[in-house]
Amino acid sequence: MKATIYVLLALSAAASVSCLNRQQNETAPEKPNILFIAVDDLRPELGCYGETHIHSPNIDRLAAEGTRFDRSYCNIPVCGASRASLMTGLRPARNRFLHYYTRADEDAPGITTLPGHFRNNGYYTISNGKVFHHDRDAEESWDEIWHPLSSSNSWRDYAILENILRDTSDRFRGPPFERAALPDTAYKDGKIASKVVKDLQRLKDTGKSFFLAAGFLKPHLPFNAPEKYWSPYDGKVKLPYNNYPPENAPMESLHNFGELRAYSGIPEQGPVSDEMALELIQGYYACVSYTDAQIGKILDELARLELEQSTIVILWGDHGWNLREHGLWCKHCNFETSLHTPLILKVPGKKQVGSTAEIVEYVDIYPTLCELAGLELPGHLEGASFADLLFDPGATSDGVAVSQWFAGITTIRGSYFYTEWVNDSDSAYSRMLYDHAEDPDENVNISEEAAHQELIRSLSEEMRRSRAAKYFQ
Repeated sequence: MKATIYVLLALSAAASVSCLNRQQNETAPEKPNILFIAVDDLRPELGCYGETHIHSPNIDRLAAEGTRFDRSYCNIPVCGASRASLMTGLRPARNRFLHYYTRADEDAPGITTLPGHFRNNGYYTISNGKVFHHDRDAEESWDEIWHPLSSSNSWRDYAILENILRDTSDRFRGPPFERAALPDTAYKDGKIASKVVKDLQRLKDTGKSFFLAAGFLKPHLPFNAPEKYWSPYDGKVKLPYNNYPPENAPMESLHNFGELRAYSGIPEQGPVSDEMALELIQGYYACVSYTDAQIGKILDELARLELEQSTIVILWGDHGWNLREHGLWCKHCNFETSLHTPLILKVPGKKQVGSTAEIVEYVDIYPTLCELAGLELPGHLEGASFADLLFDPGATSDGVAVSQWFAGITTIRGSYFYTEWVNDSDSAYSRMLYDHAEDPDENVNISEEAAHQELIRSLSEEMRRSRAAKYFQ
């Protein structure tokens, strides 16, 4: 743990460093700051992605000023492992980055993390909220680490203590949502926004480049948000039409959404009622809008302090989330709904491409930020920079992403989503294929149709030859 005196000494010493050029111009600073915004369980179901039923004006504003990635994919659909992979620039493997409780410093010991690399290059690094899954994971990466307590000191962030239900089995964490007329700071994301705003004010005058991370907890369960973020969705929430497993879907592709079942009021088995499903979806939307408002406070302060022209801003969700599509909730699967993620990046002083449909994946974020900041790339990185996509409308990626959920490995190429479940002998024992050009919601598995066998062979070989090769070692 970094002692407070070290923080003060570091900031005092930084005061002698020359200030960054913060004036409006067309030249990006030599060592731009990084504002690194992580959002837990955020789907690309946002206004800037064309979803008009969602109120996300602040994320939409950032997207309008930067580049929106329409085909960004996490490398593993669970919090701890996804963050460890992104922050190390390493892919999941057979025995690496598998669980929600994954630690980067345990699964990838000795690897320099993304913030650690910036710190080694003279940046002052601060972690606020949930950046790594564990507060003290790879703690040598940060000059400061801070995490808020909720008003009730509940780890699940309830503000009204009497609403937390428990039983003797310890199954229940509490209700799956909380709706009450409370201020934004009643919950952790409001506290995180306030802390980041204060950090910006403090860092502005140091003259030292910073890597400032804001890790927001919502819209992760429980869906707790102030009433003012719930009420705009009253009577406007709909259930997904495809509340059923895909036709011909292998059993390995489905799960029992145990994460949700741990909350009171959710049955141990079987489907969630329509009434509860509507409340859950509304709660998710309310939390998206709540966290969006907190992000807006940070962006407003960045502008007020005239730090916009010296700060790269990146916003990402650690993975997708199922809102009853295919009858599923939560993440933990190889469907588009769990793998597709929002990613927005704004670079100061340069004209950017508004959006790109090129395929990128989260292991590419580490090398991209290094390139944008002018830092040498560490030799261990397994992704590739997509910086060109930000500025050149004709630029392309390699067009492939690979994601993994335990033995299920998904290759994404063009409109095709192909998944194999592989045993220790490298034999596929189950598979599924969806063509998003014909079936964007993945309702019919076509992997066993004769017409697609040559395509499957190609995708399977590609999986082993390149992106998922680490899994097969």
